[in-house]
Amino acid sequence: MKMLLHTPEGVRDIYNKECEQKLYLEEQIHKLLKLYGYSDIQTPTFEFFDVFSKDKGSTPSKNMYKFFDREGNTLVLRPDVTPSIARAVAKYFTNEDMPIRFCYTGNTFVNNAEHQGKLKEVTQIGAELIGDNRSDADAETIALVINALLKCGLKEFQIEIGHAGIFDGLIESAGFNEDESEEFKELLDNKNFFGVEEFINGKNIESAIKKLILKLCSYTGSIDIIKEAKDMTSNKIMNKAFERLEKVYEVLTYYGYERYVSFDLGNVSNHEYYTGIIFKGYTYGTGEAIVTGGRYDNLIKLFGMDTQAMGFAINLDQLLISMNRQNLNIEVHIEKQLVLYEENCKQDAVEEANILRSQDIAVTTIRRYPKRSLEDYKQFALNNNMRKIVYFNKKQEKEEYIL
Repeated sequence: MKMLLHTPEGVRDIYNKECEQKLYLEEQIHKLLKLYGYSDIQTPTFEFFDVFSKDKGSTPSKNMYKFFDREGNTLVLRPDVTPSIARAVAKYFTNEDMPIRFCYTGNTFVNNAEHQGKLKEVTQIGAELIGDNRSDADAETIALVINALLKCGLKEFQIEIGHAGIFDGLIESAGFNEDESEEFKELLDNKNFFGVEEFINGKNIESAIKKLILKLCSYTGSIDIIKEAKDMTSNKIMNKAFERLEKVYEVLTYYGYERYVSFDLGNVSNHEYYTGIIFKGYTYGTGEAIVTGGRYDNLIKLFGMDTQAMGFAINLDQLLISMNRQNLNIEVHIEKQLVLYEENCKQDAVEEANILRSQDIAVTTIRRYPKRSLEDYKQFALNNNMRKIVYFNKKQEKEEYIL
């Protein structure tokens, strides 16, 4: 029986103040998404396995929660929302030739190894800009992310921007096969630069290419590193990526968000569907990214619609954890009151509660227990973020206490 009181590894209960704070952050971001012209979309919590299969470049099969329906079809709890939206867009908007903007909130489920200590169920809020393949769309998406984090009250964070083409260009220059590429990508994703050096030293690669790989993979900093990187290689894929990064940065300067942006030329993603700009957001108080995103110009095509897209997802759980660890005040503006009454004052209490609720004041009504003192109820109110008690005593008199 005691085991049933605990949650499985990787999931947790969220309640009271923490839950209110999480919902508040969600509300603030959602309001902002609407101001940027995004419309809401909801996709199923579980879908056919093929929506997230290997060719879509989503989550590895071993990390998905799988089960079967009555007909024997393999279903999965969604590990990622983007492929679901790509499927929906391909189904309902095939003939649309203008940009589409969708935003969403939903839980995703990834069966990470237990020793990693990561949550296996997280709440994401994100957006997808579909049908616009220009650098302006990349920049606006990143600017929206920065604006959203600022709106939540986060002060110190960095959006690290890279480009999938840099990795592709390095693979081409080095001549890595598929297995070697996967191993190289995993080393980069873990920022294991010693492992990268050992890996490439064991390969038959030109020394100039080795130097380029070691330099670019650990290259992080301001826009100046892009200019330096362009002088290091003549690889067309990489140089095209560098030019795109410069264009995106130029537009970001119009927003005035330069201080929140840095560049990571070794930035790679676990989601293989990214084809262009990729980015991750980091702050103090958590080792995980609080936001991830990028351009995916081929994913929707796999569902039958040839169009490009750019999107992001904010991890609300990690955002909330990091803000609390930074002691940032998440002010949830909900006025709460307690209406306390004696048995002979039921009607008075109901009428008072109705009046207060009509004024958008949250009200908890409690009939007083004889063994409970007024001080007990004052403490109860404080514990539940109530700042006022309206008390109807035995004489049917109304008393008010500001806490």
